Amino acid sequence: MKIGCPTEIKAQEYRVGLTPNAAREAVEHGHQVVVQSGAGTGSGFPDSDYAEAGATLLDTAEEVFAQADLIVKVKEPQAPERAMLRAGQILFTYLHLAPDPEQTRDLMASGATCIAYETVTDRQGGLPLLAPMSEVAGKLAPQMGAWTLQKANGGRGVLLGGVPGVRPAQVVVIGGGVVGTHAARVAAGMGADVTVLDRSLPRLRYLDDTFRGLFGTRYASAGANAELVAAADMVVGAVLIPGAAAPKLVTRAQLSDMKPGAAVVDVAIDQGGCFETSRATTHEDPIYEVDGIMHYCVANMPGAVARTSTIALGNATMPFLMALADKGWRQAMEDDPHLLDGLNVHAGHLTSYPVGRALEIDVLSPNLALKQ
Repeated sequence: MKIGCPTEIKAQEYRVGLTPNAAREAVEHGHQVVVQSGAGTGSGFPDSDYAEAGATLLDTAEEVFAQADLIVKVKEPQAPERAMLRAGQILFTYLHLAPDPEQTRDLMASGATCIAYETVTDRQGGLPLLAPMSEVAGKLAPQMGAWTLQKANGGRGVLLGGVPGVRPAQVVVIGGGVVGTHAARVAAGMGADVTVLDRSLPRLRYLDDTFRGLFGTRYASAGANAELVAAADMVVGAVLIPGAAAPKLVTRAQLSDMKPGAAVVDVAIDQGGCFETSRATTHEDPIYEVDGIMHYCVANMPGAVARTSTIALGNATMPFLMALADKGWRQAMEDDPHLLDGLNVHAGHLTSYPVGRALEIDVLSPNLALKQ
């Protein structure tokens, strides 16, 4: 199979879908690899690394898309990239379709087979291809929130960890999953007073047992949410429903109860965000204000630490990528139902039930798609 990796074109996206190590692995498995020249530069991988791994360098994305049977990327394909997809081609990347009807329509129209990193599962019910970026985004969230809180950026002028004689910032993390856990650990490590909200009592018990009071936990009832959000200097939105649009857990009306200059960091923005006032921003212009509250809603937060993120993502995707290339997508998915969970679009059909519910589009069962 011929595997292609174009340069990412989303604003301030410096990651690359294929590391030189993954390219070498694919070549050793007997596959051809084509990489757009400069694709790895933002992550610290020069063209020479890919050439030494046995990949062929091409000048343009058009050449990569035209030649490759399997396209591997990081972010969802932008409109010019979607126009280059063709029937029968395989796309393997993050998609986040639930809040993006335009992309969904374009992918269906392309006839391509589109596999979303974020909905591939594992035996434990986890999301192995989302987890590494969730870890990165979770660790970044307090760092970005602390920056947003600085007065020069419109924030309250509060130091996250305080100083002797001055209370630390009050940080609320909504969601105790991978993102929330890492956000809470880092914020607490910076000296903040942190509370994690979650609706799973087993998860709250796990956090208490594992971190032994490093941060507090509360059950995420409507009353507790409102109380803690109103008192917070920073709120991190870290709620995920796999494949579906993020629930809106903080309303605009609740912003009026928050402290002027407080910061919200919406890590769920790829899935539409969990604050009613969230809209996607970029690293170039990351912050905006609504009703006196500063919003940080960058849709590709891990792109800020592109080398770490690319290597972490490459480690996670490589076994699935090799399975798709070695076996073809049908056989790979027949052998691995967890990879089948990643199938979102095939041959003009939507094959993800959470996306179908979000966008009110009819869904073809993934198992039926295997037979087409």
